Amino acid sequence: MSEMKQLRPIALMPEAVVQSGFIALFHKEVKRFYKVAFQTVAAPVLTAVLYLLIFGHVLENSPKIYGKDYSSFLIPGLIMMSLLQNAFANTSSSLIQSKITGNLVFVLLAPLSHLEFFCAYVGAAMVRGLAVGLGVFLVTLWFVDLSYVAPWWIIIFALLGSALLGAMGLLAGIWADKFDQLAASQNFVIMPATMLSGVFYSIHTLPPFWQIVSHFNPFFFMIDGFRYGFFGQSDVSPWHSLGILGLCLFVISLISLRLLKVGYKLRH
Repeated sequence: MSEMKQLRPIALMPEAVVQSGFIALFHKEVKRFYKVAFQTVAAPVLTAVLYLLIFGHVLENSPKIYGKDYSSFLIPGLIMMSLLQNAFANTSSSLIQSKITGNLVFVLLAPLSHLEFFCAYVGAAMVRGLAVGLGVFLVTLWFVDLSYVAPWWIIIFALLGSALLGAMGLLAGIWADKFDQLAASQNFVIMPATMLSGVFYSIHTLPPFWQIVSHFNPFFFMIDGFRYGFFGQSDVSPWHSLGILGLCLFVISLISLRLLKVGYKLRH
C-alpha cells in the first residue's frame, strides 16, 4: 500500500506538466501582445474610429439601411473587421517571429501535444481580437447609440469569428518562411476579404452578379451574422451564417492540427 501511494504522484506528473505547459504558452502569447498594447490594441481602435469619422461624415446623407443611419449600420462591421484582422495578426506574427528568430524550438521541445499548441495560440488570438473589438465598441459609443436586439448572436459570432481567424493566422504562420510571405497573405487575402464582406455596405445595394460573388466570401457571413445581433436584421439568415462559420472553423482547425502534428515547416 505504501508503494502504491509513492507511485501515484509520479503517474500524475505528466498530466500536471502538460497542463502547466499549456497555461504557460497561453500566458506567454497573451503577454506578448499585451506588452505592446499601444500598438496591438490601441492602434487598431484608432484606425476603426478614423474609418467611422471619414465614412460616417461623407455618407451621412445616404439612404438608411435596416432603418438605421449609415453610422449606426457601419459600427458593427467595423467592430467585427477589427476583431478578425487582429486575431489573424496575433497567431501569424507570433509564429513567424518564432520561426525566424529560432526560439520556436523551445516551444516544440515542451511536453505539449499539437492540440494544446493549437489551443494556446488560437486562444491568445481570440483574447487580442476580442480586446480590440471591445475597444472599438466602447469608443464608438460616443458617436452612436447602438441597440442590442440579440446580444447572444453578437457573442457567438465574435467568439467563433476570432477563433477562425486565429486558426487561419496559424496556418499562414506555418506556411510562411519570411515576413514578406506573411504580408502577402494578409494584404492579398485577409484584407480584401474583410473589406469586401459588407463592412461598409449592404450587399443588396450591389448588382446581382456581385451579390452572388459575396456569398462565396466567408467573411460576409461572419459580419452579417454579427450585425444581426445589433439590428435583428441581416442580408441572410443568422443560422445560415452560423452554419457556414462553423463549417469553416471545423475545416481550418483540422488542417491546422494536421500540420502541427506532422510538424510541417516547423521541425527542420
